[in-house]
Amino acid sequence: MRRLAGLAAAVLAGLGLALATGADVAAATGGRAYLLGTALLLAVGLYGATSGIDVAAARADRRLIVTAVTVGVLVKAVLIGAVLALAWHDPLFLLLGIVVAQIDPLSVAALLGDGRLSPRARTVLAAWSSFDDPITVVLTIYAAALAGDVFALSWGTGTGHAAAGLWSYALDLVWNLTFAAVLWLLWRHVLRTRPRWAAVVLALAFAVAVWQFLMLGLALAGLFLRPPALLRLLPKLTTAALYAATVLLGLLLVHGVAPIRGLTLGLAAFAAQIAVGAPLTRHLPPLDRQHLMLAQQNGITAIILAVRLEASFAGVVAVVAPAILVTNLVHFAANRALDRRGSAT
Repeated sequence: MRRLAGLAAAVLAGLGLALATGADVAAATGGRAYLLGTALLLAVGLYGATSGIDVAAARADRRLIVTAVTVGVLVKAVLIGAVLALAWHDPLFLLLGIVVAQIDPLSVAALLGDGRLSPRARTVLAAWSSFDDPITVVLTIYAAALAGDVFALSWGTGTGHAAAGLWSYALDLVWNLTFAAVLWLLWRHVLRTRPRWAAVVLALAFAVAVWQFLMLGLALAGLFLRPPALLRLLPKLTTAALYAATVLLGLLLVHGVAPIRGLTLGLAAFAAQIAVGAPLTRHLPPLDRQHLMLAQQNGITAIILAVRLEASFAGVVAVVAPAILVTNLVHFAANRALDRRGSAT
């Protein structure tokens, strides 16, 4: 709860700065510097998430984890987006459903140390929350590009080359996997016994990933390319990226907020986690299963995706910002109620 209060203060600081200076950040959202900056924040967050996964422990529940971060993410995104698109008669919610479909790994990291979950459930949740982020990023970027084509066609300004677009997105996925494979080969045959070289290669990998937006490839690299010196600094770097993105979110809120739409998006995200988590965790102990079903939180990835999408879809931030607040407040209340019920029995 203290961390949520800190993020709210960062949002207010950004909003206050925008109001005091009259800065129009939205006008700069289409610039190269803005896109590279948000890509860097995403890169730090995604690498920070996957580099913390205990790969050996996660192997025991690899089927559950893989299903959760692939099928589970897709189903959550469709549930959130389809229901709200129909309710609000606004297809933009199909995209917003993807933005909030992931579980925030930084929030989960704070949860894992308080003894609520068994070691097995902690491993499942850590891996789930870490790897659904890059999957969500890939889905969002591809869906945003497709949505842009669809909206352009509906307005009579599109090119009609949707098939060519799909091919380019598939090619981009191949480049991500190739990028990760090259890094793995370097690590496997050269870098494992040379930590200084590994740090240099990782720095170069970050630069390439930000330049070419190879976020999935960089996230995959977090599973094996882990220089000790960088891992010691990573928590501070990830927290700095989170607060930088949150201040930027506040700057963009100067153009207004959509609290009711945000409320419905946040509640839908939490409900979708329950709907997807119930069948996925049916083989776990009851208390662990309930905590995983109530695990939905949103944070750094949803924030950065929102500020990045604002460049193409004005008003995204106005909906996603209150949705993040709602989801985290509901998470706090639901899990506290569950803990009280458990202690009473």
